[in-house]
Amino acid sequence: KVLKENNLPEGIFCLVTGDREVGEWMTEDERIPLISATGSIRMGKEVAKVVGGRLGKTILELGGNNAIIVSENADIEMAIRATVFGAVGTCGQRCTSTRRLIIHESVYDQFKERLLSIYENVNIGNPLEPDTLVGPMIDQLAVDAMQNALKQVEKEGGKVIFGGEVLDRDGFYVRPAIAEAKNEFDIV
Repeated sequence: KVLKENNLPEGIFCLVTGDREVGEWMTEDERIPLISATGSIRMGKEVAKVVGGRLGKTILELGGNNAIIVSENADIEMAIRATVFGAVGTCGQRCTSTRRLIIHESVYDQFKERLLSIYENVNIGNPLEPDTLVGPMIDQLAVDAMQNALKQVEKEGGKVIFGGEVLDRDGFYVRPAIAEAKNEFDIV
């Protein structure tokens, strides 16, 4: 409506939703000069290869590694709410999801205790239900990537202090995880 009211031509802006097949069709179509995609690094490499092969252009938002920094004078409850929303709300699958916490040592134990108490009570299930906070992951590859990341944390000397289990449900459900790691770990 806004575009029409401003005399912009039809088709100047299009939003198409669909599955992998729709995405593949769009990346291969030479009539589409620019593809903007948000997703995994694996997806981005494939999109860049196909679109680049036809000399098209891409805008790719891939694999963020976003952090929340909790300073010694932080509002702990506000930081906890931001952490849970950022890390758990979309099962960690958004490019802006919180993946790391950098917590001042003077508030670390207090923050950790409070965060664990919330994670223990997170509702996991159908995302269309109002009481659900965590829905399923997108596919088995995403579940495997999470499991491999948790193993890598432990391999590098870190510790999974909560969650990470694959749940015995129809779909790709996992319990959100909290891991302790050092900043110099490759996984971080």
